[in-house]
Amino acid sequence: MTTTMAQALNAALRDALKDDDRVLVFGEDVGTLGGVFRVTDGITADFGEDRCFDTPLAESGIVGFAVGMAMGGFRPVVEMQFDAFAYPAFEQITSHVAKLRNRTRGALEMPMVIRVPYAGGIGGVEHHCDSSEAYYTHTPGLRVVTPGTAQDAYDLLRDAIESPDPVVFLEPKCRYWSSEEVTFTRSGPGMDQALVRRHGKDVTLIAYGPMVATALETAEAAKAEGWDVEVVDLRSLSPFDDETVTASVRRTGRAVVVHEAAGFGGYGAEVVARVTEQCFHQLHAPVLRVTGLDIPYPAPKLERHMLPDVDRILDTIARLQWDDTPVVAGA
Repeated sequence: MTTTMAQALNAALRDALKDDDRVLVFGEDVGTLGGVFRVTDGITADFGEDRCFDTPLAESGIVGFAVGMAMGGFRPVVEMQFDAFAYPAFEQITSHVAKLRNRTRGALEMPMVIRVPYAGGIGGVEHHCDSSEAYYTHTPGLRVVTPGTAQDAYDLLRDAIESPDPVVFLEPKCRYWSSEEVTFTRSGPGMDQALVRRHGKDVTLIAYGPMVATALETAEAAKAEGWDVEVVDLRSLSPFDDETVTASVRRTGRAVVVHEAAGFGGYGAEVVARVTEQCFHQLHAPVLRVTGLDIPYPAPKLERHMLPDVDRILDTIARLQWDDTPVVAGA
């Protein structure tokens, strides 16, 4: 059936609640209101306040409470409401959520999901449009995933809830209302596996979350320039699927990494390093990045200048030394 990403996430939560009595959903305004983006719409009415409930406006308390619930045998799914709202809970996430299983030598698992609506494209102001993925991927002990499609939203959330490890689940806000055909059965690849969304032979676009659709749009536009573009959707940011990504880059010989977050110290730098180290002898040009700007998130009327778009990505592809001229230092 045709559904939006928000509806697919709602369906995933409902199915998880039906299948496992240990699953609980809680956070700010997720109950009666159904969440700011209506991802939890109707869940409290259908499952009761014992299974889906509102919490005080205290992100650190929400995550700390979830840690205790997970230690007690439950499988909490918490919502941070907006990306930058999660920062007060960052100490809990890095000091306890990520480390407790290791600290207890595996005696205690931490089966919890931290849902974080993230990134821009909705005309939001600062504190509402951060791309904070690098903070979480730099923290060992956390799984970090982000869907780029409605189908993946359903599949990945179901897998995340069943994972014995803590999962930071990054939901691209600008894609909540994008719709597609979704099958509410889990038949896709595992949570840790990247996917080739479009096959091509000239260059690999590596994207995730909100930039997957932009990368696919760019691949279509690139036909007019004579480029056959392959698109890889990472899906899992940590752990990283080296096999799928490097196999694609070895086939095409060129790669561009695309993400909304600032470029300096951004997640794309890690992707570039891994691809360069593993595909050096197959590369015809340096691996390039298209990222957000190295500035705090701008006002709504200016965000279009911040976000990577088709034109910026095409301009970057054009820089990939198509004449196979060797790189000259200082050129």
